[in-house]
Amino acid sequence: MSASLGHKGVPEGLSDRGDGEQVRDLPHQDIQTDAIGAAARTLELEVQGLRALEAALRTDLADSFAEAVKAIRACQGRVIVTGIGKSGHIGLKVAATLSSTGTPAYFVHPTEASHGDMGMITGQDMILAFSWSGETIELGNIVSYSSRFAVPLIAVTSNAESTLAEAAEIVLALPQAKEACPLGLAPTTSTTMQLALGDSLAIALLESKGFTAGDFKIFHPGGKLGAKLKFVSDLMHKEDRLPITAAETPMAEALVVMTEKAFGCLGVVDQSNRLIGIITDGDLRRHMGNGLLESCAGDIMTADPKTVAPDTMSSEALAIMNMSDRPFTALFVVESGKPVGIIHIHDLLRAGVV
Repeated sequence: MSASLGHKGVPEGLSDRGDGEQVRDLPHQDIQTDAIGAAARTLELEVQGLRALEAALRTDLADSFAEAVKAIRACQGRVIVTGIGKSGHIGLKVAATLSSTGTPAYFVHPTEASHGDMGMITGQDMILAFSWSGETIELGNIVSYSSRFAVPLIAVTSNAESTLAEAAEIVLALPQAKEACPLGLAPTTSTTMQLALGDSLAIALLESKGFTAGDFKIFHPGGKLGAKLKFVSDLMHKEDRLPITAAETPMAEALVVMTEKAFGCLGVVDQSNRLIGIITDGDLRRHMGNGLLESCAGDIMTADPKTVAPDTMSSEALAIMNMSDRPFTALFVVESGKPVGIIHIHDLLRAGVV
């Protein structure tokens, strides 16, 4: 009996790939099972690679890794990161991570280097070259340039006996690991390990330099991360926008100021203009009906309110607003005890911190 024909004359249960080749359709459940199985095996093999790298860093790789960190710290120029193919893509990311964490770095494509970009590399720089095999032909000219002009070379490779390793002053020898690709061809586990080693270098350098969040902000002012690293002083309202009143001000007048400024709170200061308390909507509700309008601001306020300094990170200010059982929406910014600004959660929302 001949098979029945489906759409476009293709037998039922088969699909035309578009190139004349027909492949068998699998039920959705089978496709899902196969896909999840492949993904889980990929992750397991890559985790094994990372575990092998961690073990190596604590043993055979320890001395050369420490030597690399020391050499990069002493570099007077930039770290020139290079690599070809997938290793090149990893190198590009590593260069970006180094640069954003306080180690000036630049990615130079080895092919472009052979056509003029070698001029970007100076005698004060050092080269960080990624090649899993260590026999990448395209790196040959950069390696020769390194030797000719005494530019220090750090090799990241799995082959400590390779051409690249022999030319390098420092060799970061990655342990052998099985690629997640079932064909053993597509760089998968190997690139994960290269990336992890690059991140490890960046973080080790960051910590050794005492690099802070404030330093990071200088190199990363944009995006959501940049917003979190803004100082409170960059976002706060100040001067005539401040909802401030004296402790002896009658509440009938203080409420007018609180309403006009529209922050949902009112700061209370003493005769030296030091912030001594805050009046919130909650304070008003608690005192409603108890001669509220005849009272003074100092009688209604909650003393010793939570405040922040102008150089507080906006992300930290947000955490402070959310840390109590009853989160609040505004913080006074205080310098030497005196209010210099106020920041509202809406300011953090507009800046992209939340």
